[in-house]
Amino acid sequence: MQNILQMKGIVKRFPGVLALNGVDFTLRKGEIHALMGENGAGKSTLIKVLTGVYQMDGGEIYLAGNKISIGSPQDAQNNGISTVYQEITLCPNLTVAENMFIGRESGSWVQQKEYEKRADEILQKLGIPARSGQQLGNCSLAVQQMVAIARAVDMECKVLILDEPTSSLDDKEVQMLFDLMRSLRSEGVGIIFVTHFLEQVYEVSDRITVLRNGELVGEYLTAELPQVELVAKMIGKELDELSSLHEVDETKEEKKEIFYEAKDLSSSEAMPFDFNIRKGEVNGFTGLLGSGRSESVRAIFGADKVNGGTVKINGQQVKITKPIEAMKAGIGYLAEDRKRDGIIAELSVRENIILALQVMNGFFKPISRSESEAFADEYIKVLNIKTASRETPVGSLSGGNQQKVILARWLLTHPDYLILDEPTRGIDVGTKLEIQKLVLKLAEEGVSVTFISSEVEEMLRTCSRLIVMRDRHVVGELTGKDLNQEQVMKTIAGGEAADEQEK
Repeated sequence: MQNILQMKGIVKRFPGVLALNGVDFTLRKGEIHALMGENGAGKSTLIKVLTGVYQMDGGEIYLAGNKISIGSPQDAQNNGISTVYQEITLCPNLTVAENMFIGRESGSWVQQKEYEKRADEILQKLGIPARSGQQLGNCSLAVQQMVAIARAVDMECKVLILDEPTSSLDDKEVQMLFDLMRSLRSEGVGIIFVTHFLEQVYEVSDRITVLRNGELVGEYLTAELPQVELVAKMIGKELDELSSLHEVDETKEEKKEIFYEAKDLSSSEAMPFDFNIRKGEVNGFTGLLGSGRSESVRAIFGADKVNGGTVKINGQQVKITKPIEAMKAGIGYLAEDRKRDGIIAELSVRENIILALQVMNGFFKPISRSESEAFADEYIKVLNIKTASRETPVGSLSGGNQQKVILARWLLTHPDYLILDEPTRGIDVGTKLEIQKLVLKLAEEGVSVTFISSEVEEMLRTCSRLIVMRDRHVVGELTGKDLNQEQVMKTIAGGEAADEQEK
């Protein structure tokens, strides 16, 4: 198969950091090539060199056998290299056609009609369920991703880079996107697929390139690389510890005192539910997308309007209707969407870390600069946050390191109860393992932790008890021998485990 893209010996330096050290990457015409590695491995840097965001310090780039120079994103686009990012960069207030042809002269009304006709032809050809005149904001996130891809394809794209395109999609939407990717592959487009979802890599990719610490680990045929070996190559060590992080002593768990207990708790988003967690316990809410997992923990934290129910902490009834009341009661909450509800991208790592503690203290009692620097330095070290300095804007950090900053923010408040909603979404396997180990360490120290993840296997490795949800109702609770993937699926589906729970 013909090589459409070759990157040879790519070197990129930043002050004090060798981000890419002689990296090679080859993309063939008509293939889907997964680019894998931990956060900080060099994936984003390599992509930014290819798309002209960064200028390389060494190496060569060839497109269809011809050496090219890419000095800007416009150069990349002119060479047929297009990128569709995780965050949609189109305009939701414009129509699908206007988004597909944005940046080109709209001209007369007749020309606009031509654009709409052309857009409909492309949408139909690619099997995208949208119309040219439809407002983009009324389309699902998956369709918006596809429109961004359609725009790239219409601009005679030879190399299509998809950067975490599935992170916000449900299973059905992911399959729609994969169908589109396969269609483009059949037409000869070379696709670079960047994702943290290992199962998706094996479902849709032809080859895999692994980077680690800015260096090339290797290039492999997907069909010939077992998943466990891929993970080992990404993090540079064997993953025996991933298979079973801890063994739960049920008798010991039952003797722990209950820290938090809710009866008929409900909010503007959550149906009434009962819930409790013991001191030093790790439990979790599980269920399909939209089952009510996140809505339930938001009710516990008072993040949505609480409508009813009673709450006890250490046996004493308390009122928690807003986040500050939860924080003062010893509860911390890492939200599902770190970009929207977590980080403040423009502020520094230091400023993000001290934010929750400052809110608890009140803004009339500011944390001194020396204190904040000491706090930041402590947690940068404890959590191994990769940042140039404590004053680096947190928005410039990798996703995994941003997540660690938010964890540091809550750990600094010394919570008795920590709620982690999708703490490992969109981050690399190595950082996932670090966070899972941290959760278990906190539990050993007596902190109660509620852990939510879309990856059931991850929850089974981490939690001693799972609360199963379906259609915003609790339908079961699993512990001990029932704590396995089969029982989780049966309970979600309303099968045997759910029936046993109701008896």
